[in-house]
Formats: sequence, structure tokens, C-alpha cells
Amino acid sequence: MTEIPTAAGKLYLATVIDLYSRRLLGAATGLHPNAELACAAIRMAVAARGGADRIAGVIFHTDRGSTYTAGAFTALCRRLDIRQSMGRVGSCFDNAAAEAFFSSLEWEVLSRNDFDTISRARAAVIDWCYGFYNHRRRHSAAAGLSPINYENAALTRDAA
Repeated sequence: MTEIPTAAGKLYLATVIDLYSRRLLGAATGLHPNAELACAAIRMAVAARGGADRIAGVIFHTDRGSTYTAGAFTALCRRLDIRQSMGRVGSCFDNAAAEAFFSSLEWEVLSRNDFDTISRARAAVIDWCYGFYNHRRRHSAAAGLSPINYENAALTRDAA
């Protein structure tokens, strides 16, 4: 989860990223960095992958923050058969994919814009996430392809 500064206050972004393709599956925004926001991102990711039956048993890795240890979040994960994984206390290296995503967002969007309203910040961030990041941004971890193209290439390769 990260915060997006605006002249009208902070907007928070919770994400769910597929480590295989680096595809952003869920990107929820809200005014509070709480379990409800994290749950919204998980629900988006589940929908993006075709429903709870399709994601049963996946592993979701986070830090040990109170957002991800909250009762509402852990209960949702149990209900969806999502296995929670958390790194060691104080370790910043185990969530590198999420940190890299937020670093790209900071460099490519936030450092180049001053948002006067929360709605403008939300629109710019979501457009970058789903429009650019998933469809056009190339990733070294995805053979130099965008996440969507990498997944499509894998589907084609598997079908052959």
C-alpha cells in the first residue's frame, strides 16, 4: 500500500500483483490505509482471475503491517482459500515486486504531477495502472513484454 499526495489530502492505493507476469490484478484506492482497502484490492484480483474457484490456494505475500493482519483481511483470505505469507519483521527485501511497482508509480506518475483533487489523482493513477502498466510497460521479469502480453504469450505457448 502506498500514499498519493494531493492538495486535498492523501489518497491511498492498495495493490495485488501477480509475480509470474507482474500483472496488476487489483488496484483499490481510498482515503484510509485500512483492511477494507486491502480487501477491495483482493476482491478485484479475484474477479480479474475469474472468481474464487480459479484462485483457491494462491499465496498472497505482504508485510506484517496491521492492515494485513487485521481480522477482516485474514477472514477474507480464509474465505477465499488464499494462503497468507509474510516476511520477517524489518525485512524490506521480501516484497520487492510491490516496492518496484510503487517506485515506478512514483517516478512515472507522481513525480510528474501535482494533483489538486483526490479524484484527479485517482483517475491518473488508475489510468496508469490499468492502461499503461499492464498493457504497455515492459518488464525485465516478463521477458521484456508487458504483463498482459507475457500472459497471452504463455497461454499461446501452453496451447501449442
